[in-house]
Amino acid sequence: MTGASATGRRQVVVVGAGPAGLAAADAALAAGAEVTLIDTAERAGGQYHRMLPEAYEAADPAVLQHGHRSFDRRSRRVLGHPRCSWWPESSVWALERRDPADDGPPLVHVLRGTPRRRHVLEPDALVLAAGAHDRVLPFPGWDLPGVYTAGAAQALAKGERLAVGDRVVVAGTGPFLLPVATSLLEAGSRVLAVLEAGRPGAVAVGWLRRPWELAAQLGKSGELLSYTAALGRHRVSYQWGRAVVEARGDGRVEEIVSARVRADWSVVPGGERVVAVDAVCVGHGFTPRLELPVAAGCALRPVPDGAAGSPAEAFVAVDGDQRTSRPGVYAAGEITGIAGAPASRAEGAVAGWIAAGGAPDSRALAAVRRSRDQGRAFAARLAAAHPIGRAWPGWLRPDTVICRCEETTYAAVCRSAVDPTRTEAAVAKLATRAGLGPCQARICGPTVAELRRTADASAGPHHRPVAEPIRLGELARPPETPPTFPDSPAQESTS
Repeated sequence: MTGASATGRRQVVVVGAGPAGLAAADAALAAGAEVTLIDTAERAGGQYHRMLPEAYEAADPAVLQHGHRSFDRRSRRVLGHPRCSWWPESSVWALERRDPADDGPPLVHVLRGTPRRRHVLEPDALVLAAGAHDRVLPFPGWDLPGVYTAGAAQALAKGERLAVGDRVVVAGTGPFLLPVATSLLEAGSRVLAVLEAGRPGAVAVGWLRRPWELAAQLGKSGELLSYTAALGRHRVSYQWGRAVVEARGDGRVEEIVSARVRADWSVVPGGERVVAVDAVCVGHGFTPRLELPVAAGCALRPVPDGAAGSPAEAFVAVDGDQRTSRPGVYAAGEITGIAGAPASRAEGAVAGWIAAGGAPDSRALAAVRRSRDQGRAFAARLAAAHPIGRAWPGWLRPDTVICRCEETTYAAVCRSAVDPTRTEAAVAKLATRAGLGPCQARICGPTVAELRRTADASAGPHHRPVAEPIRLGELARPPETPPTFPDSPAQESTS
C-alpha cells in the first residue's frame, strides 16, 4: 500500500481488531476508504469477544452473551467487505516516521502470516487500537506456577474452555474480576472467593458520585447483574478490603495468604488467612499498550495520581475527533483510557470515520460522540472507584522477584533507587536488568517505575523502537509488495 489507491480512495490502516479497531474499520469503510485491518490473533474480536474454536462454539450458548450477535454481524460485514484487507496473525513491529517535511502518518512495518513476510505500508491515515493488558502487582510467590493474570485465566476459559484449576481464588481490584470468575465457573473451576482490595466505602464513593450519569450505562448494569447472579448461584464469596499478599507451594502454588487491607492497601495486622488452592488469578487493572503510539510520536496524558495503575502510567492524548498529536494518526479504545467495550466501539467509530475523510458534522456521528463522552465519564468513575493503594509495596520482602524474566528482586530495585550513580532510569535498567528479558518490561515496567517513582519517558516501559520481536533473517530480507485491493467484489482477494 503506497498512499491513495488507483481508485483515489483514502487508504486507512487500522492496528488492532478488538471492539475499537473493528468499529474503526467499519466506519472507515462506510466513509468510502480502503482499509487494511491488522491483528496478531487468528480471529477478530480481541479479548472481550474471545470465542471458542469454531468446532465448539455453535453448541455453546455462552457465545451468544453480551453483544455477540451484534459483534458477529459487524465482523462479517467488515471482514467480508471488498474494500477491506484482513491481515490476521500479523504484527506491526515498527513505525517509521517519514521525512520531517512530510506531515503524513508514519510508515507501518508489518510481519504477516506464516511463514512471516515483511511488508511496509504507507497509509493516508493510521488508526491505533492496540488495547491493554493486565496489570499485576507483585507479591511473594507470584512467580510460582499456578499464579495467573486474570486476563490469561479468562482467555483460557473463554477461548478453550480450559479450567486453570479446581480450587481457585480470584483477587485484585476492579469490576473485571467478576467476568473472570464467571468464565472460570463456566469452565468447571470451583471459585472459592473473589477478593476485592478496595474497601466498600471508597468504591461506593467512586461509583455513586453524580449518580444520574449512571443512567447512560444501563447495559453495563445488566451485565454486572448477570455476573453477580452467576456468583450467587455458585455461592462464591465476594470479600471487600482483602488482598492476596503471598502465594506458597513446593514447585507450584498450593496455598495463598490473604490479608485485610486499609484504604491505602497497607496490611491490617492479624487479618491474615491461609487458603488451600491450586490456582490464583490476580488483576490490578490494566496497562495500555503504548509502544506504537510512543513510536509514532504521539503525546501522552498522565492518569490521576494512583488511579488505574501506577503514578507513572499514561494514556494517549486525543482530541474530540480521536486525533493524536501526530498528523494522520488516530487512537481509540483502551490506549486512550480504560472504559470498556462500548466506549471503545464509540471511539473506534469516530476515529475510523474521521480518518477516512468523513464529514465531522455528520448527524450519525453526533450520537456516537455522545456515547463516547459517556464512556469517558465512565472511565473516570472507574478510576476513582478502584485506585491502586499507595502502600502495596509493604507486601514485598527483599527477596520478592519484581522482574520475572531477569529474576530482579525488590532489594535490587530499591538499591538502584537510592544509588546516586543509578538515578537515571536507563542506567538503573542496565544495573538491575529489570525489563531486559523477553517481555521487555511489559509486565514489570510500570511496577519498577512506580517503585523508583520515575516517569522518564525516554527509558520508560513503552519506549521500544522495535515493538515486536523480529528475526535477523526476516530483517535481512527486503519487504514484499503488499497485495492490492480488488477493483470489484468479483475479483478474488489476495488478503
